Amino acid sequence: MSLRINDTAPNFKAKTTQGTIDFHEWIGSNWAVLFSHPKDFTPVCTTELGYMAKIEPEFTKRNAKLIGLSIDPVEDHGRWAVDIEETQGAKVNYPMIGDTDLAVAKLYNMLPAEEPGTAAGRTAATNATVRSVFIVGPDKKIKLMLTYPMTTGRNFDEILRVLDSMQLSAKHKVATPVNWKAGDDVIIAGSVSDAEAKTLYPDGWKTIKPYLRVVKQPG
Repeated sequence: MSLRINDTAPNFKAKTTQGTIDFHEWIGSNWAVLFSHPKDFTPVCTTELGYMAKIEPEFTKRNAKLIGLSIDPVEDHGRWAVDIEETQGAKVNYPMIGDTDLAVAKLYNMLPAEEPGTAAGRTAATNATVRSVFIVGPDKKIKLMLTYPMTTGRNFDEILRVLDSMQLSAKHKVATPVNWKAGDDVIIAGSVSDAEAKTLYPDGWKTIKPYLRVVKQPG
């Protein structure tokens, strides 16, 4: 069964570099960013994990927790973390899931449910689809899903931007336009009537079309 936006994020228990976790319990009342990797000691993923380590405080400011996943044992993750810190200049402080039985990858449709075997003997190429990002809300619903090719490093600044947008729209009746960044003008949600908008935005807004009403970012 495929996953969609607003589906409940499948729960699981798994070994991580910080002990065994229950995913939903680990999220708690936070947002969560789950990002996966096809194999340890791969070059592009090394840069990604290092960059996430550098910007983790930005996620913390947004009440969001980071958790990585790779289809290799937790013990290998620990050795990989040493390389990451050495080459990327940042220590990985967030947990990394060891998905040696492929269970989480299958649960999140990154590998077919009928995929045989374990991590043993598998290569990055056979795990190529395990390069996804999931943002999960405090309600445990999937808010975003992205999958990248192995040769393309992910833009985690974009993940921060999307998180800002989603948290803003969760609090206010707005949407964000193309290439929006925090502080830019936003769009009044289509569900908001002009009468309600006058109450919400007493200073007014710019009507480009009846369905496209631009206003300064609230809050």
